Amino acid sequence: MKAIIQRVSKASVTINNKKVADIKNGLLVLLGIVNEDTSDDISWLSKKICNLRIFNDDQGVMNTSIINNKGDIIIVSQFTLHASTKKGNRPSYIKAAKPDIAIPLYEAFIKQVETDLNKKVQTGQFGADMKVELLNDGPVTIIIDSKNKE
Repeated sequence: MKAIIQRVSKASVTINNKKVADIKNGLLVLLGIVNEDTSDDISWLSKKICNLRIFNDDQGVMNTSIINNKGDIIIVSQFTLHASTKKGNRPSYIKAAKPDIAIPLYEAFIKQVETDLNKKVQTGQFGADMKVELLNDGPVTIIIDSKNKE
């Protein structure tokens, strides 16, 4: 499971000209899933994201998490995170999990983040053509791959 986490001042997701997610202070999480991902990846990645100390404390030092900050999260599925660009100029997405595997893992990840965060998160829609807008705060962008946890 691979995630790109961006600290945002605001972010939104629009599908078919309808805004389906909209937050102010928080995180935008782009999530890519592969066939080998398991519930262990979900649990580990959720805890890592929710506890990342990437928000400023009272002294202006990145020392607090989204939990302490009481910010919001948008989670968006993005199979292109697992693109292979080794050959040619057209990316291959063969590593990305197909929907029958990815959707249940994506939904389980959302539930796990809600549990770890102790609040509802907003999402995009799996497989939809989405327009994602964000104002990256910092900028702060972190890439985490659950396969590199050890």
